[in-house]
Amino acid sequence: MEERSIEKIGHPYIPNSHPAVQKEMLKEIGVASIDELIDKVIPRELQYRGPLNLPKPLLSEYELRRHVEGILSKNRTCGDYLCFLGGGTWPHYVPAICDEIASRGEFLTAYAGEPYEDHGRWQALFEYESLMAELLDMDVVSVPIYSWGHAAGTSLRMASRITGRKEVLVVDTISPERRRIIENYLEPHVKIRWLKHDPSSGFVDLEDLKNKISEKIAAVYFENPSYLGFIEPQGKEISDIAHEKGSLVVVGVDPSSLGILEPPSHYGADIVCGELQPLGNHMNFGGGLAGFVATRDEEKFVKEIPYRIFGIAHTVVPGEYGFGDVAFERTSFMVRETPGESKEFVGTATALWGIVAGVYLALMGPRGMRELGETIVKRVRYAIHKLSQLPGVKVPKFNAPHFKEFVVDFNSTGMKVKEINEKLLKKGIIGGIDLSKNFPELGEAALYCVTEIHTREDIDRLYESLAEILEVS
Repeated sequence: MEERSIEKIGHPYIPNSHPAVQKEMLKEIGVASIDELIDKVIPRELQYRGPLNLPKPLLSEYELRRHVEGILSKNRTCGDYLCFLGGGTWPHYVPAICDEIASRGEFLTAYAGEPYEDHGRWQALFEYESLMAELLDMDVVSVPIYSWGHAAGTSLRMASRITGRKEVLVVDTISPERRRIIENYLEPHVKIRWLKHDPSSGFVDLEDLKNKISEKIAAVYFENPSYLGFIEPQGKEISDIAHEKGSLVVVGVDPSSLGILEPPSHYGADIVCGELQPLGNHMNFGGGLAGFVATRDEEKFVKEIPYRIFGIAHTVVPGEYGFGDVAFERTSFMVRETPGESKEFVGTATALWGIVAGVYLALMGPRGMRELGETIVKRVRYAIHKLSQLPGVKVPKFNAPHFKEFVVDFNSTGMKVKEINEKLLKKGIIGGIDLSKNFPELGEAALYCVTEIHTREDIDRLYESLAEILEVS
């Protein structure tokens, strides 16, 4: 049998790579060869002319699939191991219906579309916005954007535009990743000043806030629950201090907590942002993230949201509704080419994860979200109680109520978190996030995550493994 080659049949995964097709295309544009085409745009001295050091191509789909699966089998996932990692991508149970709906072709492959050609997708996103608005007790919710960090950066830039001020106060206990995103998004146009936290409780230092708040501050940003897991009980006090100086209040929130915690709008938040991953989206190697921005239904807020908002409208048929863009002229899509007028830009975003979040919220309902929150709190309390029995371990680090995450202090054990995590990994357990680099004041401490998927047996296994590791040391 004659051996097949890419030179003879073209590449099976690259369109128009068949030699006959390429020849016809080159003839159409008046070029003799691909080399001649490349030479027109890339100087020959910059071109690499030798063969690439690559293995022979796999022309069989079966061979390629087997090869890739062999590579993937080297990974060890949170399904293979017992995982206590959180910090922005958390292990939650994803109901089967979320995957079923997300995998439908009209959702999975849809990009943007228009209301008259993509009615179902627009309705699904409108329903998502409505469910999120109910959960947050806010009026307006944007379509999903890239991540919580992106949403926080957007919210603070919105506050700057609304107030005309160029400084913001941000609490220093936020996620290191979100910190970098916010810095990248705001500076140098908006200056960030960092708020201290109380070292014993983790709460915002109100005296530091009073000293730093002024008529120059566009907004105060804090998170509840915090990145370090504690619940901030001073929301009303923070909001009152900010509002006295005409500053806005932006609160970042984990929506899975809102079945049992008061939404930020109830203690003075003007803009609320956060992460959708806990609402039915898988942990995809740190991906599967989607941010949201929510505000009150006031023109000065809504017109500064640079992203699409889907609304409902009557059609010519009595009793029938349609779905479409609200105030499209305020978006980056409308003014992206006008110098000085475009607020900020988002391209291919994360609408599919918003649809999944809508499915999850519709499935759970108010009672389900309450039960989710109660279950997480109970399991966190058991984990804290159990791990606090370990010799030399202080848990939780902060004297505060916690949701989903808590800091475990290993400073008195004489072991480094990195060493402890390496030993846990050998036992099939993924330990907490090492905080020693990004929060050096905490020393050898780790951020542990416990959700509804962690059983009593899982927590006991973690305890027994840590007890063995610390005893050996």
